[in-house]
Amino acid sequence: MTPATSPRDIPDQFASRHNGPRPDDVAAMLATLGYRSLDALIDTAVPAAIRLRKPLDLPAARTEAQVLAALRALAGENQVWRSYLGMGYHDCVTPSVILRNVIENPGWYTAYTPYQPEIAQGRLEALLTYQTMVGDLTALPVANASLLDEATAAAEAMALTLGVVKHGERPVYLVDDRCHPQTIAVVRTRAAARGVETVVADPASFAFEGDAAGALVQYPATDGEIRDFRTLAERAHAKGALLTVATDLLALALLAPPGEWGADIAVGNSQRFGVPLGYGGPHAAFFATREEYRRFLPGRIIGVSKDVDGRMALRMALQTREQHIRREKATSNICTAQVLLAVVAGMYAVYHGPEGIRRIAGRVHDLTGRLARGVEQLGHKLAHRTYFDTLAVEVGKAALPRIVEAAAARRINLRRLSDSRLGVALDELTGPADVDDLLAAFAAGKTPGVSAERLEGPPADAVPIRRATGFMDHPVFHRYRAETEMLRYLKRLEDRDLSLTSAMIPLGSCTMKLNATTEMIPITWREFSGIHPFAPREQTRGYTKLFESLEQWLCAITGFAACSLQPNAGAQGEFTGLLVVRAYHRAQSQAHRTTCLIPQSAHGTNPASAVMAGMDVVVVKTDPNGNIDLADLEAKAATHKDSLGALMVTYPSTHGVFEAGIKDICALIHKYGGQVYMDGANMNAQVGLCRPADIGADVCHINLHKTFCIPHGGGGPGMGPICVAKHLAAHLPDHPVIPLGIPQSCGTVSAAPWGSASILPISWAYIAMMGPDGLAEATKIAILNANYVMKRLEGHFAVLYAGAGGLVAHEGILDPRPVKNSAGIEAEDIAKRLMDYGFHPPTLSFPVHGTLMVEPTESESKEELDRFCDALIAIRQEIREIERGEADREDNLVKRAPHPLAQLVADDWKRPYSRERAAFPTPATRAHKIWPAVGRIDSAYGDRNLICSCPPIEMYAGG
Repeated sequence: MTPATSPRDIPDQFASRHNGPRPDDVAAMLATLGYRSLDALIDTAVPAAIRLRKPLDLPAARTEAQVLAALRALAGENQVWRSYLGMGYHDCVTPSVILRNVIENPGWYTAYTPYQPEIAQGRLEALLTYQTMVGDLTALPVANASLLDEATAAAEAMALTLGVVKHGERPVYLVDDRCHPQTIAVVRTRAAARGVETVVADPASFAFEGDAAGALVQYPATDGEIRDFRTLAERAHAKGALLTVATDLLALALLAPPGEWGADIAVGNSQRFGVPLGYGGPHAAFFATREEYRRFLPGRIIGVSKDVDGRMALRMALQTREQHIRREKATSNICTAQVLLAVVAGMYAVYHGPEGIRRIAGRVHDLTGRLARGVEQLGHKLAHRTYFDTLAVEVGKAALPRIVEAAAARRINLRRLSDSRLGVALDELTGPADVDDLLAAFAAGKTPGVSAERLEGPPADAVPIRRATGFMDHPVFHRYRAETEMLRYLKRLEDRDLSLTSAMIPLGSCTMKLNATTEMIPITWREFSGIHPFAPREQTRGYTKLFESLEQWLCAITGFAACSLQPNAGAQGEFTGLLVVRAYHRAQSQAHRTTCLIPQSAHGTNPASAVMAGMDVVVVKTDPNGNIDLADLEAKAATHKDSLGALMVTYPSTHGVFEAGIKDICALIHKYGGQVYMDGANMNAQVGLCRPADIGADVCHINLHKTFCIPHGGGGPGMGPICVAKHLAAHLPDHPVIPLGIPQSCGTVSAAPWGSASILPISWAYIAMMGPDGLAEATKIAILNANYVMKRLEGHFAVLYAGAGGLVAHEGILDPRPVKNSAGIEAEDIAKRLMDYGFHPPTLSFPVHGTLMVEPTESESKEELDRFCDALIAIRQEIREIERGEADREDNLVKRAPHPLAQLVADDWKRPYSRERAAFPTPATRAHKIWPAVGRIDSAYGDRNLICSCPPIEMYAGG
């Protein structure tokens, strides 16, 4: 029997499932490329100077069953207590129909960001519903399609404020001292990086004078009090300042909404609308504002437009991805939204409707009132007479430890507000029996003598400014009460999207690989999903072990000494890495090192992140081959040697090439006193073959939602942890609620200590199942697949950039620009026509305008790669028909694409090509394809006529 020669040859190894091509396919693909072995191909593609000479120091691969058992054991070490800690996080019920059909459904979680709206109409509709819900509850007319968490949303609100309010060189921003502590920390970190002075104080005593630009307040406060901020809003506006309100969506079912009493911006966390606690995330933050600030709104806005036939169609509007256009002039670096979680929150609202939301809010408030009356009867004092779901109870120094101990005996977590005051925040899961347990705890071991059922509810003045207006009036929030109807609605939306369940998504620079079922199963286990992010560390030993091993593995993979899991998106990782660099320079008495060199070819988030971190961007040219222009780099590094802080570099390059001079580039930056930040977006071409630290980088972020298999979720969740060299470890992020012991921390960058902790088991499982050899094999196959696609398309489309041997790395750029002159066809036309062939288009016009960037990943089979290549070759033939004059230059298959069913079945078909060619260009499309839901969308119309909430139901094409 021949011994196995690679992980792919062992049937029970996960690598053989994760990688698409079979051994015979690999041989055939190598023959097409002219190589006798996979190693020979890699030896040519990857510079010898950076190659690893031994396997990664990781545990051997485990089977899927072994990994599930290991994760079950880790989960078993977590303790799921009743956590009444609040601070923006509350336990809730995810309706089973949403849990099974959205969170656990690959049709939803494997989709990509809806940059190609014709095949993303279902997700766009779900996000529009989310925006409508947020706008209704906050009474502010413009909402976006979610941000990362409440704390970063508050920081983005500060940035918007500074963008629209006139101020001096050192603007002042008020932060309510009763905001959640993690929010205060994140806003302070962001403000300090940008030279903004934050004043943390009681808003009532703050004078809006001088350079005061705005204020952030918490409503209700972190300790539960409901304060009337109408006078504050008037004072702020009188001085030209803006008021941001961090609030709670469930509370707003009963409280007067911020938009009605003067707030300019409302932010918060939609987590309690059906999204599990997950030890901190992922959750969808909301952000709403007034009409006049809509063009300053960060992140993504879903807007209503129309398609070529005049039918209603949805798309991402306005400044979506504005950082890729404006770069260092962008006002935000936001790239990831929490789409999957925003969909869950929006569908929770659809499931319950306004009457259900009011019922849940009323029940929580009623039980809070009963608890309030009960603790008073036990001899304690309420710190505040107003509240929604959270009480601050003055118990005295002597009684506090006894109450905490009595609560712990009942597996209850209470919040210590001071050495004599406790906080308790109720939630959707709280029932009368839970209130009785809380009363028993507050009795500190004595018989309480009171019970929830016998106590009265809250007095009317517990909510001093009540909501008088309705919300969620749109029919979508009233139509789906029967589960059958809800199930069908979710399925209709899913069927209007293309996900990895249907076809490859060949996006350059945004790796869309297998999100294996085994990796996904543990995230909804209660032991992972049901834990509050600020639960005591002794209750989260399983999570602690998972974090420690994952950090060690990521350090082994990158070659670095330390890791932070806190950044909860890739761009957030960029920002964090640069904050670490700045903190290091400050510690070296080099705070003036604020110049950041960034190549022209860099991701658009790079310069935006640098500016957010308080750095000055200097752009470095690229040479004709797409590499960094070494002469220009040296000249600019020398010019800025006294202020050089960092170089941001992507490797392999954003142009999809292994630059041979990368070690020299890193050495040059170090020579002039700077640090090297490596963007980890293209780590999928490095794992097991080379490492950022060995190349010469000092810090890198890792897109766990790309290389390490966390699914994109339709545009989020994401995770962007950073790994750093030893000399930077002392400057990693810390946290105010759960201290991480970082001595000279750069600050706090996310609301939760470990970011979106509940999705980290996905990457843990992937690494554990692949092992060192499997990870290296996956990288090799990714490079093979990319080069096979480029080779098959030879003679049809030129490859813009290539490295040694004419090879690309794990992705390549196709250049269709010549056909613009010969046939009037643009890259966008080709992208739209690919939808008719059943594919999601490649990355369009990035990093080079007018091109298509393709990354097939290692998970796609040779059969799927061939199907994709055949489609592009067929489209090139359709373009040749135009070039030869056989097809009209304007009215042709490519220019009129995509072709939805509504067009194809219309009675008035008057096109010079057949319906059959439009609809079924290949035999494969007859067997199966995802149809574009609408025709080509008029983007300009949508921006000119911005509507970002649900229109009347009769406008929906699908009903």
